[in-house]
Amino acid sequence: MPNRLPMPPAEPLLNAPEFTVSELSQSLKRTVEDAFGHVRVRGEISGFRGAHSSGHCYFALKDESAKIEAVIWKGVHGRMRFKPQEGLEVIATGKLTTYPGSSKYQIVIEALEPAGIGALMALMEERKKKLAAEGLFDEARKQLLPWLPEVIGVVTSPTGAVIRDILHRLEDRFPRHVLVWPVKVQGEGSAEQVAAAIRGFNALPEGGRIPRPDVLIVARGGGSLEDLWSFNEEIVVRAAAESMIPLISAVGHETDITLIDFVADKRAPTPTAAAEMAVPVRSDLFVEVADLGRRTHAYWQRAQESRRNELRAAARALPSAGDLLAIPRQRLDAAGASLPRGLKANTHAHFRRFTAASSKLTLRVLHGQISQADHRLTVCGERLGLSARSLLRQRRDRFDGLQVRLRASKLANAQAQRNAIVRQRERTQRLGERAGRALATLMQRLDARVEASGKLLSALSYRGVLARGFALVRDEAGHPVHAADAIGPGARVEIEFADGRVGATADADRSPPATRRAQQPKAAAQDAKPAPKRVGKPVDQGTLF
Repeated sequence: MPNRLPMPPAEPLLNAPEFTVSELSQSLKRTVEDAFGHVRVRGEISGFRGAHSSGHCYFALKDESAKIEAVIWKGVHGRMRFKPQEGLEVIATGKLTTYPGSSKYQIVIEALEPAGIGALMALMEERKKKLAAEGLFDEARKQLLPWLPEVIGVVTSPTGAVIRDILHRLEDRFPRHVLVWPVKVQGEGSAEQVAAAIRGFNALPEGGRIPRPDVLIVARGGGSLEDLWSFNEEIVVRAAAESMIPLISAVGHETDITLIDFVADKRAPTPTAAAEMAVPVRSDLFVEVADLGRRTHAYWQRAQESRRNELRAAARALPSAGDLLAIPRQRLDAAGASLPRGLKANTHAHFRRFTAASSKLTLRVLHGQISQADHRLTVCGERLGLSARSLLRQRRDRFDGLQVRLRASKLANAQAQRNAIVRQRERTQRLGERAGRALATLMQRLDARVEASGKLLSALSYRGVLARGFALVRDEAGHPVHAADAIGPGARVEIEFADGRVGATADADRSPPATRRAQQPKAAAQDAKPAPKRVGKPVDQGTLF
């Protein structure tokens, strides 16, 4: 390969201006906003999860090969009649701008509308499935219409032909008191007004200054799907489902279907048909009432004739009045004949009883008894009232005191029991520890005493003295001999050494013990020390001398 000459390095662009990142971002922002100040974009909503906690909405618009970020500010979203939903194809109107924080561009949406009738129908079907799943369209929830309402509430536009058709039809069939709640039936804010009207009619009190309707008619004339879309909004459907007043839906023509038709208690194909459903025909009622009156009168006449025939038959079967009253009349004559004698005898008897009683009574005695009885009654009443009040007061004070003491003693007793249990448990633990320590100390002391006693026993035992070379002398009886004078001449003794015992006999030429004792000087007797006393010696332990 032929050799190539190296290319000279590119000269730096010394005259090119320098931008900071912020300056460059702001310049791009102004360029994009100036070039695309107002655009309409068609695409499918992607990544929509509802309004942010701040109230703003963030999502993306996409088609087959591209995607653009979108944002709807809180105030604009609240004014929108058509709300964004995931997967819906829409036409967004707004302006393009950039977001310097992440170096991306986005569209700020100011208006949103569905992309054609197909999108509206898809949205309507999706909303219909959602509300049906909640049970708002169930037939069991729907109410029966009143047969003849006194007051009819109409929710519609006051300037359209719908209200005139309804009033004219009601006037022809059966005039009723009509209350009209004027609302917008299409456009921005119409759904909120219709829902507020339905809830407002339901909020009217029974027997108030404004009468509460017995039935509601929500009516609107025909139109396109976009014109009738307010009656497909969820706020209107839920307001109709919550209505406690029976509701008739008369939105559009017979072929127009809205979601309020499914939740209403009755659907009318037209507003005129809704008026016909609300009231019956008065002329038909007059004819029916007249026919019922004639039939009732004829039935009453037949019933009266039947009862009259029954009465005649019963009268023929009964006996005559003379036969029925013959015996009672005879008894009455007998009683009338004996009545004067009985009255006289009764009068004499009562007169005698009265005379006997009056002889015992005088006016002064009666007054005295009455005064005493009145005084006793007054005293007893006062004593009874005082005793009752005193007893009631004592019982109340006693019960109050018992209640306070019972509540206090209940709490104090429970706390005292818990404290006593804790104290006894701690005392038991301390006593157990002290008993263990005392037992160990006692055993140590007893071991020390036993060891000391053993050492003392070993030190005081005569066998230790025998081991050091001494001997123990016993007489013939086996008693230890403490002095030489205690052994007589020729006496038999036994000498015990450390390694054994040896028998011996005392010398025969020794003087008697009495002679030797007499020869000893008195001074020696005075200098002699008495033998120490031993207390509690063992039987097998002797003494030295």
